[in-house]
Amino acid sequence: MLTENGIKLAVHIITTDFGKLVSQVCECLLRRGSLTISGIGRFTELPSEKVKRSLLVLIRHNCVHAFALEQESDHGESTSGITHYEALFDNIIQRIRFPKFLAIVSNELDKKCAELFEGLLQHGRLALAQILDMAAEEADEGSDADPNAVQERFFRLVNSRYVKHCHAAELFIGLPADNDDPPKRREPESSKIQYKEVILEERALADAIPAKQESCAINSVSQTDTEAEMNRNNIPIAKTGEKRKLKLADMEPEFDLVGCEKESVWRVNLDEFEHLLRNKACIDTIRARLDDKAGIVLSAMLKASRSTESTVSLSVGAIFEELLRSNQTLTMTIDNVRSIMDGIGCDSVTDDVYCIDLRKIIEQAQNEEIESIVLKRYGREAYRMFRLLTTDGRALETDQISDRTFVEKKATEKILYQLWKDNFILMENVRRGSTKDHLLWNANKDALFYEVLDELYRAVLNLRLRFNHEVDLRRELMQMGKSKLDGELLTRFQHLQQTTSLLVNCIQKLDDALLLFQASP
Repeated sequence: MLTENGIKLAVHIITTDFGKLVSQVCECLLRRGSLTISGIGRFTELPSEKVKRSLLVLIRHNCVHAFALEQESDHGESTSGITHYEALFDNIIQRIRFPKFLAIVSNELDKKCAELFEGLLQHGRLALAQILDMAAEEADEGSDADPNAVQERFFRLVNSRYVKHCHAAELFIGLPADNDDPPKRREPESSKIQYKEVILEERALADAIPAKQESCAINSVSQTDTEAEMNRNNIPIAKTGEKRKLKLADMEPEFDLVGCEKESVWRVNLDEFEHLLRNKACIDTIRARLDDKAGIVLSAMLKASRSTESTVSLSVGAIFEELLRSNQTLTMTIDNVRSIMDGIGCDSVTDDVYCIDLRKIIEQAQNEEIESIVLKRYGREAYRMFRLLTTDGRALETDQISDRTFVEKKATEKILYQLWKDNFILMENVRRGSTKDHLLWNANKDALFYEVLDELYRAVLNLRLRFNHEVDLRRELMQMGKSKLDGELLTRFQHLQQTTSLLVNCIQKLDDALLLFQASP
């Protein structure tokens, strides 16, 4: 979901990673939607060449999607398409989670695979030849760059779904038909044009995501397939002990401004990591709500299914087998697993198969996060009232809220008015016959969801700005030389180190909360 502070955070991320020129182009696309090169140049007042170079950087790092829109002539006939560019907001925000991605790869595979994966995080889309060259350049510093070993590590990344092939999207988008979900009431012509633009952008974003069968095709990658690909592109396969002569710097952008790769390229599978982090958030929620055993069982269920859907179904036997593989069954039996699944809230499809809806877990975690904000800001009585409205799911009168939360009516009215004033709840004035008006209160979930998400974006942005400031101060001290860092300067340097470390931890914790509101199982 795009918010004002979300745009500011995305622009800050691009500025930090790629500089002000690239962030200027990115901000233009975030605020104005899809544009052509000439449109970007008109709004940013940048020359066409600088716009093109900025777009190449953004496309390479999966922050912008290019597509061609079918144009309509004055006579109503369709003409050839013009390339438009659209910023991928979610992909930009994912860049702050790169350390988490790297930690997952390091834990699941090994340090060598993590080093290779880190290169893809830093350089964006890379051809296999560039990946091998990258490993060869690191070999100058003492790393192992045996091509066969590098390819083996690459296969492990691909087969673990951490890296995927950049499949060609449908770059030509036709105009939507006039009967594509038209508005029910008569709208002015300007509204029809705006509605058609929204439909086109939605279709372009859908084309930016590979089909499910294409995404799953990465599991069938083998060493023979990759060597055949290298032969097609005239890439020499170096023998053990040989150094490759190709340099990473000599293989600049392997795709053009419409995102068409000149040769087969690979990139980090952001969808897989989003899926893994979403699962981790669900497991942590269940562990906090119940106990460690419930978290272990849910983790085994999600790991065994490898499903990316919001609803996961699996047999008790398969869950128990996964627990055996992970050595987590020392104190559990199949009957224990069944009782834990019932406690988590899984539905029993058959006697042996359980089904769980991850959306319910995430929704509950979101509610708990919002309730914690109410508790800290307004106190425990307001927390009980707000929790009653969210769990009851319907509008309640003041007297009902007062009776069920054990708070005096006058205090209840005061607290409810404060929550309503700050847009946490909705108020409705209802008259019943000749009696006086009754006030009905209900949780304002939609508006509150948007505001909390925007506040989280703002908090992450402020922490990142403070972190950059502290890093600049530390850099100034480092330039003085370590020999001069003594006494007060050394104390100041150590304090800056502690501050930056604390800021990193705070950003990661805030991002965990942000992920809950961004997650869409």
